[in-house]
Order: sequence, then structure tokens, then C-alpha cells
Amino acid sequence: MQLIPCPNCGRREEIEFHYGGQAHVPYPAEPAALGDAEWADYLFFRDNPKGPFAERWYHSGGCRRWFNAVRDTRSYRFLAVYQPDAPRPDIAQFMAAAPPVAADRASAASSATNAVTR
Repeated sequence: MQLIPCPNCGRREEIEFHYGGQAHVPYPAEPAALGDAEWADYLFFRDNPKGPFAERWYHSGGCRRWFNAVRDTRSYRFLAVYQPDAPRPDIAQFMAAAPPVAADRASAASSATNAVTR
């Protein structure tokens, strides 16, 4: 079981948490002025990067508070956690620090082996 670092409670089992989607998505300034396409864009279309990504999490089985986290979507590893009112950390700092996941290492090793045997 994965342990998720809650900024209020410390590391707890993943079963205690609920994913809340992409972090730092601003609510529309004038929601009544939005048409169906704009609402659909706001509600349903989010970034889906491979690598570090800022997300919202709810600790339903503990402090019952929302927090933000930077998580590597390739490895599920949490790289940073912070309060919702805190500024988002610079994602670029995590891009260089994020180690390759097992599948990436395996494909890199396979490519290196294939290059040697050719």
C-alpha cells in the first residue's frame, strides 16, 4: 500500500485519501456568462502530463482537509505536498529530479542491449 504524505497528519495509507483533480484551476470569473462549451471545457478538460503534476487531494480518513501535491504520474511518487493557499512549486525543478520509472529503465536497458548486439 502506498503512503501519502498529508501536510497536516504526516504519512498515511492511500485508502484514507481521495483524488481531487488538477490543482490551480481558477473558477470562471463570470460563470453566468459561460456557454455550454466553456463550461464543458472548465469541468471536464484537464492537463494529463507524463511526469510531475500538481494535484488536489482530500484526506477523508484523517484531518478531512484539502491539500495540494506534486506527484509524478509515471511512478505515482509524491514529490511535494503543500497547503491550497500556498503558491504552486516550480514544476521544472521536479522534471530534472524525477528518476525514471521501472518501465523507462527497462526500455532504456533494452535499447542499450539492442545497440550492442547490432
